[in-house]
Amino acid sequence: MAMKTPQEIIEEITRLYDEARSALRADMIDYAKHGTVPDRMKRTDGTYAYPELRLKYSGNGKTAAERASEVPRSFARLTRPGRYATTITRPKLFANYLEEQLKLILEDHEVTVDVGRSRQEIPFPYVLDGEAAAELARVSPMELAQHFPATELALIGDEIADGVAIDAAQTAPMPLSLFDGLRTDFSLARLQHYTGTDPEHVQRFVLFTNYHRYVDEFVDWAAEQLGNGYYTALAGAGGLYIDEKRANARAILSDTAWRRHQMPAYHLIAPDGGGITLVNIGVGPSNAKTITDHMAVMRPEAWLMIGHCGGLRPSQKIGDYVLAHAYLRDDHVLDSVLPPEIPLPAIAEVQQAMAGAAEEISGTGGADLKRRMRTGTVVTTDDRNWELQVSKTAQRFSLSRAVGIDMESATIAAQGYRFRVPYGTLLCVSDKPIHGELKLPGQANRFYEEAIASHLQIGIRSCELLKAEGERLHSRKLRAFNEPPFR
Repeated sequence: MAMKTPQEIIEEITRLYDEARSALRADMIDYAKHGTVPDRMKRTDGTYAYPELRLKYSGNGKTAAERASEVPRSFARLTRPGRYATTITRPKLFANYLEEQLKLILEDHEVTVDVGRSRQEIPFPYVLDGEAAAELARVSPMELAQHFPATELALIGDEIADGVAIDAAQTAPMPLSLFDGLRTDFSLARLQHYTGTDPEHVQRFVLFTNYHRYVDEFVDWAAEQLGNGYYTALAGAGGLYIDEKRANARAILSDTAWRRHQMPAYHLIAPDGGGITLVNIGVGPSNAKTITDHMAVMRPEAWLMIGHCGGLRPSQKIGDYVLAHAYLRDDHVLDSVLPPEIPLPAIAEVQQAMAGAAEEISGTGGADLKRRMRTGTVVTTDDRNWELQVSKTAQRFSLSRAVGIDMESATIAAQGYRFRVPYGTLLCVSDKPIHGELKLPGQANRFYEEAIASHLQIGIRSCELLKAEGERLHSRKLRAFNEPPFR
């Protein structure tokens, strides 16, 4: 029997997912309208279950070294014979990603692929929309949980990504991907909650910032790109949706987005998903961890931090850039899963793209650019008032040779390392507290007006350069010893 194509495999996954979701929705609506309790067999025969993608690889009699050397890329490669599996949700949303992974694996390995119902059920909150949401509004979640699959937090986690779910005896299939259906659905719901936008609009290149003024600049620039042949729409928090070119788009931004959504997002959409998403994460490592925990399930090609920092060197000036090549992690939010002594490697392709973009956008290079942009260590702290403890911290910063300090960059880099998403940081110096140049209102406004537009353009151009890298962007230095094949 001929091997199915990636498209045929995805079609089968989609059919099983749609059947399970439709059955769950229909039975919940029937219960809400008529009190009809579903047949208990549906909880055991997979009626409400996620589809499962299963793969079997024999190794073809080759040694581990031979298998590893045959496929040079860092993902979609099998180095261990055995069975692999993962559950999948929203296959239409992830169709391009699944097709890429399956195509590469099928081209380079002799495998058998099977799709079937899993034993992992779809929790009822993830099908509550439209008619189902309206009908079930008067039924309590506790009542629904008595008859339908609910969200079991004990079954949702990052054990695969953190490398603590390895079955040494290999009695169970090895994970095919970092995130299963349950973990993915959990994060898709949180993404919509925090950003105020549909996950379908999230693009493969993500910019994080910590100031709303970047949003104004991004929305204006993005709306002017529409109709130029590649980008098709701009979507954002507060119901923003533009599909025709226009100037001064910031004028229609929702002023209430921050009140309803903690970290508003704005998406410059491309048909292939290769556009740019900007998320204003606000201030602090907790926000940075929260958004990247959930953005990771979208499997972005890269995420970059473009925000403000305090300059730590006397030679720096307000408006100078800091390109991070190392991080001093005083954020503490990830210490239990990624101890601070674990080094975060700089990703060469990202560093080169950001440096090249800075040179291109600023119109300077060589010694002139070096005077404007410092490369070095960035400190990320969880103490917004670190300046009040400067007598205790200055020596530590000096030992680290730090050139900038903020509250998000190392967290985002650590999460990129943890979830195998290429990361980078380019910050702009907004003040120099150690050297007496504090961020005063008048000075801040002048700085914002002069620096933000060019800084944002560097981030955007970096994304464009990274897109050109293709699969070379995904470095093996982000891959663990026993790694799921899917990127």
